[in-house]
Amino acid sequence: MTVPVARRDTADARPKRISSPRLVGRAHELDLLVSAVTQPPAAVVLEGEAGSGKTRLVAELRTRPELAEMRFVLGAGRRIREPFPLGPIIDAVRALAAESPWAGLSPLAGALRPLLPELAAALPPAPEPLDDPAAERHRVFRALAELLGAVGRAVLVLEDLHWADEQTLDFLTYLLGDPPAGLSLLLSYRTEDATPGVRALTARLPAATAHAHVILPRMDRKQAGELTAAILGVERISEDFAGYLRERASGLPFAIEELLALLQANGQLARRKGGWAVRELDQLDVPTGIRDQVLERVAHLSGDARAAVEAAAVLRSSVPLDVVVATCLVPTDRALRGLDEALESGLLAEYGELVGFRHVLAGQAVEEALPGTRRRRLHSQAASTLEEYDPVPLGQLAHHLRHAGRLGEWVVAAERAADQAAALRNDAEAVRLLEDVVRHGPLAPAERARLAVKLGWAALETVRTTEVVALLQDVMSQDGTEAAHGEIRFLLASTLNVLGEDVQWQRDLFATAIGELADRPDLRARATAALGVLTASSGTVALGRDWLYRSMEVLAEVSDPMVRVFVLGKVGMGLVTVGDPAWRQVLQQVEAATAGSVQSRAAVNAYFSIGAQCCYLGHHDVAERLLTSALSGAVACENRRLQLLTRSALTLLSFLRGNWDSVADGTDALLDALADYPLGWIEAELAVGGLALAQGRLDDAQHRLAGAGRLAEELGLVEALAFPASGLARIALARGDTAAALGATERCLDALRAKDAWAAAAPVLPTAVESLIASGRVWDAGELLRKYRKRLEGLDVSIAPAALRHAEGLLAAVEGNATQLVEAAVRYDALPYPYLAALAREQAALVLLDAGEQRAGSAELALALETYQRLGADWDHSRATGAARQRGLSLPGKRRAGRPAYGNDLSARERDVAVLAATGRSNKEIAAELFLSVYTVEQHVGAVLRKLGIRSRAGIASRLSG
Repeated sequence: MTVPVARRDTADARPKRISSPRLVGRAHELDLLVSAVTQPPAAVVLEGEAGSGKTRLVAELRTRPELAEMRFVLGAGRRIREPFPLGPIIDAVRALAAESPWAGLSPLAGALRPLLPELAAALPPAPEPLDDPAAERHRVFRALAELLGAVGRAVLVLEDLHWADEQTLDFLTYLLGDPPAGLSLLLSYRTEDATPGVRALTARLPAATAHAHVILPRMDRKQAGELTAAILGVERISEDFAGYLRERASGLPFAIEELLALLQANGQLARRKGGWAVRELDQLDVPTGIRDQVLERVAHLSGDARAAVEAAAVLRSSVPLDVVVATCLVPTDRALRGLDEALESGLLAEYGELVGFRHVLAGQAVEEALPGTRRRRLHSQAASTLEEYDPVPLGQLAHHLRHAGRLGEWVVAAERAADQAAALRNDAEAVRLLEDVVRHGPLAPAERARLAVKLGWAALETVRTTEVVALLQDVMSQDGTEAAHGEIRFLLASTLNVLGEDVQWQRDLFATAIGELADRPDLRARATAALGVLTASSGTVALGRDWLYRSMEVLAEVSDPMVRVFVLGKVGMGLVTVGDPAWRQVLQQVEAATAGSVQSRAAVNAYFSIGAQCCYLGHHDVAERLLTSALSGAVACENRRLQLLTRSALTLLSFLRGNWDSVADGTDALLDALADYPLGWIEAELAVGGLALAQGRLDDAQHRLAGAGRLAEELGLVEALAFPASGLARIALARGDTAAALGATERCLDALRAKDAWAAAAPVLPTAVESLIASGRVWDAGELLRKYRKRLEGLDVSIAPAALRHAEGLLAAVEGNATQLVEAAVRYDALPYPYLAALAREQAALVLLDAGEQRAGSAELALALETYQRLGADWDHSRATGAARQRGLSLPGKRRAGRPAYGNDLSARERDVAVLAATGRSNKEIAAELFLSVYTVEQHVGAVLRKLGIRSRAGIASRLSG
């Protein structure tokens, strides 16, 4: 049911002015807003501390004559979030529809009926639902964009975006990628509370979109004096008074206004020679914080007005008038009179049909000052009121029930809200709600364990794990939760695995969980496979392989096909790492089970897991196929974690395959986004470190490669040790520090030898041999090579033949023979690994030139230089050129570096764009996913269509699959 709205008599309302009748100290900022907003499409950011005057500046903007023909559409984030996404956007659209319903909308707009049921009469019929959640979400976004575009010239103002839900931010990213021609967006947020996602909204705008970023500074002494004079209606105030206000209010306009209201109410202002000053400044007992200023003002109100203010404070957000009245702890007639007084005082304000505090800080001050018993009663009253609404705002209801002390009801409401959030793919909100309940709810042990399991599964997708790890441990320590220990222990280990923390603890947890999960073969299979991967990395290869094969045996008890695919993905990943040829059969099972269609999270995880490992061992073609499919599936599943991990692996693969434009393009933003995912961060960091080395930024390369190597060693990622060790050794050799070069390679080989991880050692062998030779230990280099040649026999490591031939060639070069180096280059090309192929050719060329074979040496050197030039490996190009000229070889000057030329082949970045375009993603969605601008995506799409020989995006999918 819907609660009837109470009405109040406003005929005699005379709000007392406590704000300035004119804008002070913000003229420049206002001009910036006007200039940008009047040039739609536009995106304008208004940033400032709480109380800095953002809301006032927006109000002033609305009065400017330049905007008289533009409609204003208003929405705002709320402190108490609801499970329903897109709250600020829906509020704005709802208000606009009430003013003037749309006409001539396409059938697409019917997709908004579930979000706007009260506007059903103005919307077309709802379209048939889609099975694909990503497509459904995309349709809603398109419908909202159509509605906003149908308004004409308008300004969409969204305030307090620091409280916005994730889907609101996603929609704004979508909308800003290609805003309607007549729409200007004004986005405001608090500097201190804004998340990176909020700050990144306008990072990549189309070239045609006007943009301004306005930051409101604190007022200085002069501006504080001018603001005070304007409020008091005088020309000036005393210097002492201005200094006092600036100091006590920290230069925030809201604090200055509130302090003046208090001083006026106390009669502590006095006129002096046409101005104003504070009486007996040194003896004033005025608190310095806003809280005390607000509370003093509240104390001057009548009891009924205080009741209204207290109700509004507990409710926090602006809410319908009837909710405030129903929450008051006085009868309705008195609550209405009190509300009138509170509005007239300026503490509260009306926002259409809503009522709330003029400033959030004031509401916080009042709520925090309430005596505990009264605060509880108000929360209880608010909960009872909200329970009568249809639909019930579950997020707000849970909040009020908890603070009302109605804890049993809170647990029920919070779980319902969490379930609703999870169904809407708002996993972060589900985790927040469940974590609070599990931590503080009055739960029986078995019930606490049940909710902890639900929390653990949700947390795996959000990686809000630092607090969750400790909480899951605490649940297991409680008597009466033993029945759920196996699953909780499994979730705890899985969470630590996602975090990349405490490998030994992970192993212990998985091992114990296996024994507790006799009736859960699905979890037992997953735990066994995870233990195999961990043991192969942090224990020994033989033991790890045993666990991996054991998990395959457990799979015989599992009927769920997606659990089977997930486990096979982990088994395949582990077998790739140890060089067991059976990984190829496991991959065939995965691809057969999914029929090549990567639509579920389990399938995405399997393709990513095997594909990422393939990068390190030289299985580059397989890696590209799997990771490209995984990325497409992760986008379709809307799983940001898997998207980031897959993109990181693809970034490393792009470096290995010589597609360096993809490495340089957007990787800094990717690394920032991967800050919470150390397992995925390593791949992208290695790629950037390798690129820095090739470009001659040796200090940067050393810092990145050393950091990634330390993390790989800490996490037991044996496959990731060889790449940084090789790079660090090359840097040391270039600096003439052979001891450091030997230290880097020997540390790597010692770590791998201790685990019998022979397959992972193959990529570092050439640099290890080179370091030994440079140290004069040629015999030791030969012994090392003979040992590893034997160890690698029978292992499936695609890079091994090239690496072994490369190392052998370096030994042969001591005797003046370059044949094996040339053969190594050919084998590297076949992977492909063009950078190492060029290195081998450069080394072969110098041997040939020293032997007097000018023609053959020149030919190999020309191929190496051509590759360096194409890749942008400036350091290598300069080194090779200098060495050749020292040998008397005349070379043409280096051409200006540029992007690689791919001819009619798709570059790595073009392929990334093509994969996403084939799934139906728009240019703005692709831009958001790949951290590119919409303009860049447009250019890539055009290139894809041209190279594939098709005229529309519809044909991309079939051409890629063909």
